[in-house]
This record gives sequence, C-alpha cells and structure tokens, in this order.
Amino acid sequence: MSKTILVTGATGNLGRAAVEALAARGFRVKAAARHPEKLAAREGVEAVALDYEAPSTFDGALAGVDGLFLVAPPMDPEAPAKLLPLLAKAKSTGVKHIVFTSAFGVDQNEQAPLRVIERALMNSGVRYTVLRPNFFMENFSTGFAAPMIKQNAGIFLAAADAKTSFITTRDIADVAAVAFAAQHYGKEYNLTGPEALDHTQVAAMITQAIGREVAYHALSEEAMLQGARDNGMPEPAVQYMAVLYAVVRAGYMAVVTDGVEKVTGHKPVSFAEFVKDNSACWK
Repeated sequence: MSKTILVTGATGNLGRAAVEALAARGFRVKAAARHPEKLAAREGVEAVALDYEAPSTFDGALAGVDGLFLVAPPMDPEAPAKLLPLLAKAKSTGVKHIVFTSAFGVDQNEQAPLRVIERALMNSGVRYTVLRPNFFMENFSTGFAAPMIKQNAGIFLAAADAKTSFITTRDIADVAAVAFAAQHYGKEYNLTGPEALDHTQVAAMITQAIGREVAYHALSEEAMLQGARDNGMPEPAVQYMAVLYAVVRAGYMAVVTDGVEKVTGHKPVSFAEFVKDNSACWK
C-alpha cells in the first residue's frame, strides 16, 4: 500500500501500537508527537511534530497524509477545543479517512467531551470510523496503575467490586489498521476484551504471573481522587477520573462485545495472556 497515515499521540501506549500495526500492513506512517525525538526509529515511519495546542504544527504533520488516526489526550475535558481545529485542518488539507479513538460508552452521553468530537467528525463530511475501546490493559503494565503495583504491590482504585472488560491496545490498533485498509467508512465499533474482570481478579492474575503478592484495595471515591491530586494530577483530570470510575462502579464497563473479532477475524487478547506477556513490567 502507498497510503500515508498520520498517527497522533505516537509516544503513548495506543499510538505506539497503531504505528506498529499500520506499518506491518504496509502503510507509510507519520508518527506524531509533541516531542518526536522520543520516538524510536523504524523503517517506513517518519517522526513529525504535532501539538494539539500549537496549530502552527498542523500543516507540517498533515502534509501528504491520506488518513488520520486520531487519539484524544487522556482524561481531558478540554479535548474538543484541542481536537476540533485539527479536524477542520485535516478536512481542508484533503485527508480522506479519519479513524478516531473515543471511549466505551460515550455515545450514551451527548455532553461527554469525546462524544462532542465524535459528533463533529460525523458531521464533518470526511469519511470516518469511530472506535470506542474500554479501559486499556496497559494501564496496569505501563500506565497509571503500574507504579502502584511495582512500588506498593497493590491496585488502589474506587472501582468497588465492579467488572471491566479490559482490552489491549494491540487489539485496538489492529482494528484501526483494518478500518483503514478495508475502508470501514461510517462505522462505529465498541471494543472490549473477551471477558469482564474485577480488580481483585486482575490482582490475582498479576500475583500468579510474578510470584509476588499484589492486592486490590477498594478505595472510597474521595480517597482515590485525593491520591490523584497528591500525585500531581490537574483538577480537571481528577474530576474526569471521578466520572470514569462512577461509571465503572455502576457496572456499565462490564459489557463484552464482539467488535474486535468482527473486524479483525481474531479473538481479542485475554487478560491472562496479557499478564503473561508483560510480567517483566512488574518485576
């Protein structure tokens, strides 16, 4: 294939996986980040600068691009103000297909920041695909929960005993790559792993994989949010986190879909497989 895809957030868990999946399918990839010097070199991948808050970086990043894989900044209530100008610029520069990674369940709340972006994309006139993945498995291996596990042998969250159908970014990236390759225009996919697990089960699987006890501590919402503040999380993100885990506790993130298998033809990675492949992260 000769198409060029711009991947935003390419230094993040999902962005890195998307770069790999697209390059493996023969796309030319422009990997975009605020600090492109942090991106590892790879054949067929060009590192470019892109900052959502610096529109002067948009033209260079979008030059020669056929498709855009758009990843929103995490837990950011101001995401529409940052991404809508990029969507407008992508349309004006002739981008033919935009695959947007939203979040599981946002289609149930028209005021949700990511739903606002979804709606803008759907009404933009540009061919689109919307992906709505559940919580990433990588949150435990390289994301916000990893230091809790490695340093304190625990998972400290206000999730009660509710279950979540965690998904690996590798599966999300595979869906995105197929969406570009097979032109899944006008499609919306709700993406989950193959099963729903509570955090006690997650902790037990990690314990078994590393041979060291990891426990889940069900915090009150107040304790979780104060801990986030103490670790330097900005208040808007803290409030976003409060909404996310209220949704988890209500049971809405326990739904399991067949989205990954429907698009890619393979079953999504299980949490047990993920833990086995990533056990070195916690040792």
